[in-house]
Amino acid sequence: MDCVERNSTPRGTPVWYQVSDQGDFIESLQAYNRPINDRMTTTMRIQIKTPEFSESVQSGTLLEWRSQIGDTVERDETLLDMETDKVILEVSAPASGTLVAIHVANGDEVKTGDVLGEIETDATAAVIKPADNASPASVPAQASPQQVESPAMAAQVETYQPGRADRRVPMSRLRLRIAERMVMAQRTAAILTTFNEVNMQPVQDLRKRVQAGFQEKNGVKLGLMSIFVKAVCLGLKQFPVVNASVDGRDIVYHDCYDIGMAVSSERGLVVPVLRDADQMTLAQIEQKIADFGRRANSLELTIEELEGGTFTISNGGVFGSMLSTPILNPPQSAVLGLHRIQDRPVAENGQVVIRPMMYLALSYDHRIIDGREAVSFLKLVKETLESPDPLLEQ
Repeated sequence: MDCVERNSTPRGTPVWYQVSDQGDFIESLQAYNRPINDRMTTTMRIQIKTPEFSESVQSGTLLEWRSQIGDTVERDETLLDMETDKVILEVSAPASGTLVAIHVANGDEVKTGDVLGEIETDATAAVIKPADNASPASVPAQASPQQVESPAMAAQVETYQPGRADRRVPMSRLRLRIAERMVMAQRTAAILTTFNEVNMQPVQDLRKRVQAGFQEKNGVKLGLMSIFVKAVCLGLKQFPVVNASVDGRDIVYHDCYDIGMAVSSERGLVVPVLRDADQMTLAQIEQKIADFGRRANSLELTIEELEGGTFTISNGGVFGSMLSTPILNPPQSAVLGLHRIQDRPVAENGQVVIRPMMYLALSYDHRIIDGREAVSFLKLVKETLESPDPLLEQ
């Protein structure tokens, strides 16, 4: 057997290749001289991280992994659903490869930058997507097998006792956030509610008169909410303290009119905001409200659309509510509650007539809004609704 000596280190330490013939020797020599990158592994691991949340969101909950360990995933494929206080996010794969590790279980709390899992991918072909690989969920998360079950999730398993029908289920992050904000409003604000009633006959007559042309021109029907939004903006301009908020020992007056529209979705109450509503036309408001309602149910509203309102309108009338005392949406100082329109007998010019009437309720923070401003604001909204024609020109 032939022996070949090759010095491969600075110290001259010999490496011996024992070969049975010259062909084996050449093959061994070629393998040794092959570029080092070819002799190393060509795979690498890429971390899947929690996307960066907005300033108002501190953490989120990992709802469900859509992929299991060992699954092949493509870049931008949705890997998991994550819930924040405001929206559900879809976290996508930063690169194509194989899901090889899951570090966070379904139901666990996560913060910005936390490593959720790892993908093994081809190092020579990997193109890593930035960590903010998240988007609002377009559809509710579908159930998939759990890869990891944390102690927190195990504690959430429903238990039943013989003869009892009680069920214990965890609150969603949205429901927890709603509860937190409602309790905070009750504890920190001096909430008072004033009422009035409005004859909706003029608004109904206006809608019937212009509906056909309005819909043909704008592609959307003239509803009630756009008329209420315009009436509210007029009132806020005349009584700016109703549009203000409390910050410590200061009153912050807002010179913009960002009106929150309380929308009931499958996940709970959300309040998307109409920015600069006073500058929008009735048609633009109707189009935006329709868009909010559609995307609230499909979980497509963004965090930016749910932040920063200065005043809120809540319409319990769509569910049949006759009267209510709405709760403030902190840090706002007032909220207008709308209710069901119902025919009632009223006195007009000494005569009893039947009119479509609605009760209005304005809850306000008595720390900065006096009864005079609150009652006067609500009275102006009522008067605007009972003479609504000028709103068409705005």
